[in-house]
Amino acid sequence: MTADDGAARFSNRVADYVSARPSYPPAAIDFVLANVLAEADSKQADGAKSLTIADVGAGTGISAALFLERGATVVAIEPNAAMRGAAEKLLGGNPRFRSVDGTAETTTLPDRSVDLVVAAQAFHWFDVPRARWEFARITRAPGRCALLWNTRRASGTPFLAAYEALLAEFGLDYAQVRHENIEAAALERFFVPGTYRSRKFENVQRLDLDGLIARLASSSYLPSADHPRYTAMLDAARKIFAEEQRDGGVDLVYDAEVHIGCVSA
Repeated sequence: MTADDGAARFSNRVADYVSARPSYPPAAIDFVLANVLAEADSKQADGAKSLTIADVGAGTGISAALFLERGATVVAIEPNAAMRGAAEKLLGGNPRFRSVDGTAETTTLPDRSVDLVVAAQAFHWFDVPRARWEFARITRAPGRCALLWNTRRASGTPFLAAYEALLAEFGLDYAQVRHENIEAAALERFFVPGTYRSRKFENVQRLDLDGLIARLASSSYLPSADHPRYTAMLDAARKIFAEEQRDGGVDLVYDAEVHIGCVSA
C-alpha cells in the first residue's frame, strides 16, 4: 500500500466520511497543546492562538476544526481533491484556515514555518522516512509532531464484537490497512529517541441506524455501493443494529491515541 493509494481511496466516500467519522475528545487536544506550549514559555500567554499548525493528511477537516476552535492557525495539507474540498466547505470561512494540495512527503510549505505538525488518522499512509524529513524541515525547533488515531475497540460489548465480525467478513483488505499495524518500533524510529510521550483517551460515538450505515460506507476497506457484496453488508449491519441497539442507538467505543514528540534534534 502506497501513499498514492491512500490519497485516492476515499474519493467516493467523502459525504459518509463527513457525516459519520468520529471526532477526538477534548482531553486529547488538551494533551497535544499542553505539550507544545510547555516547550516555549513565551507562547503561554496567548496559548494556542500563538501556534501555527500543519494538519497533514487533513481529510475533511475533523482535526483541523478542533485546533481552530482553540484559536490556532491551521494549514491543512491534503492530496485528495474531494476531501480537501469538503474541508474548505466546512472551514474556509475561518481566516485562520487555509488548505494546500500537498502530501506528507511534499507539503510545499516553507522551511521552519509551523510550530507543530499534526497527523490524525493518517500516519499509516505515509512514506515514513520521507515524511519525517519533511516534517523536520517545516517545523520550528524543536520539531514537534503529534500523531492521533481513534482506535476502535473490537470487543467489550456484544455490539462491538458483532461489528468487528462484520468487518472481518466483508472487509476487502481490512487486515492490510488497519493503522494498528504500525508497531511501537516504527514510532520510536520516527521520533527522536527519548522525546515522545503517548496517552489514550476514551472516545464514544453514538450512532443511529443511518449513522451506522454511513460509518461503514466511510471505510475504504469495505465494499462501496457498486460492489456485489454491498447489499449483503448493509443487511448484516441492519440485523446487528436491530439486535444490539438500546434506545435507538449503538455505541462505537474508541481509544483516542496520541503520540507526541520531536522529529528533529
